Amino acid sequence: MKVIHSELAPKAVGPYSQAIVAGGFVFASGQLPIDPATGEFAEGGIKEQTRQSLTNVTHVLAEAGIDLSHVVKTTVFLSDMANFAAMNEVYATFFSEPYPARSAVAVKKLPKNALVEVEVVAAL
Repeated sequence: MKVIHSELAPKAVGPYSQAIVAGGFVFASGQLPIDPATGEFAEGGIKEQTRQSLTNVTHVLAEAGIDLSHVVKTTVFLSDMANFAAMNEVYATFFSEPYPARSAVAVKKLPKNALVEVEVVAAL
């Protein structure tokens, strides 16, 4: 196993790693929409928060030497399924065909009351 840590993504807010490389895959922890420069959520609504979460994912993967084209599976956690279409609009600008497999679920509450959190699994 190898630990991945990017200074361009938010620091872990608990006892976990930003990502772990194992078995030819990168398992990235969920990324909140925190701007690492400010430590605060991206200003705006679901679109801005989705963009920041996926930007954070991009930085974590870059630290592992890969990009979003290596992502095979994503999980998107939403605080409200009413935000699905707006999240999906931004999400589509980050990925191209063949799109990764994806689950998108609404949860009761996300850390720090975020609107979205995104985790990925990528192949090396």
